[in-house]
Amino acid sequence: MIILNSLFPVFALILLGSSLKHYGLTNDAFLKTSDRLIYFIFFPAMLFWKIGGASTTGIHWNYCIAALLAVLAMFLISLAAIRILGISDFQAGTFSQSCYRFNTYIGMAIVITALGEEGATQFGILIGFVIPFINVLAVSVLIWFSGRRIGPRERIKVTAKSIVTNPLILGCLAGIIYAQTINRFPTFLNNTLRLTSMVTLPLALLSIGGALTFSNLRGGLKLSLAASAVKLVLFPVVGYLLFRLFGVSGLPFKTGMIFFTLPAATSIYVLSAQLNSDTELASATIVLSTLLSFFSLSAALLL
Repeated sequence: MIILNSLFPVFALILLGSSLKHYGLTNDAFLKTSDRLIYFIFFPAMLFWKIGGASTTGIHWNYCIAALLAVLAMFLISLAAIRILGISDFQAGTFSQSCYRFNTYIGMAIVITALGEEGATQFGILIGFVIPFINVLAVSVLIWFSGRRIGPRERIKVTAKSIVTNPLILGCLAGIIYAQTINRFPTFLNNTLRLTSMVTLPLALLSIGGALTFSNLRGGLKLSLAASAVKLVLFPVVGYLLFRLFGVSGLPFKTGMIFFTLPAATSIYVLSAQLNSDTELASATIVLSTLLSFFSLSAALLL
């Protein structure tokens, strides 16, 4: 029942979003505006509220370190796969980030339905550490394979900009600081943030469903399947072993296993477009990994 209770609401809303787009009840303009509202306002506010007002805000360092090492391992494996599979420079950056970038919105939705508010807090703390690290890796490899001739200073500038302007990172960090200093919201502010947060995940899941397109899946099927296998099979196995090695257990273990089994992030399409990589492969991997993540997430929930 835990699989049905935790996954059905999430995938039902994604399917609804796809159906609404198919029947013309939403369109590209609506989805673009919705994505911007979620990314810049609703989701950062939700992260700030859930982390900042949590009663237990202790950071489990072994949990965060093991997750970071798992991301690093996937990054190195993706580079090895690029060489072994003979992936072109044009596709290399997209393929690499598809192996470790994760869909934050689906993750938070499943964590809340499966693990409740404390799980959401642990997930928020984890992504506050992981997202900056992932951005450094993703931007670095995209620039490396893009053919752009830029020096170390410009490379650092582009990477730093992607981190300090990321609203999700800012929301997590603000929440952690608030939790360690004030830790209580006045009733009027708590109610405002609660209402704001209620909008976030349903709207995000509808947008994910509306953005899914199968048109590019056939052409990029081979590489998108390889990237999805790394993301949904190898990543959870490596993460599980590292959690055992670092003695991670309880709620952090459950939250981390959901994190490891999430589909590829929709943001890989945006970065690929900005840094001269294969957007068709990005689109195919997003679709395929989202569909296949039902099975990886089911396995994580059974653990």
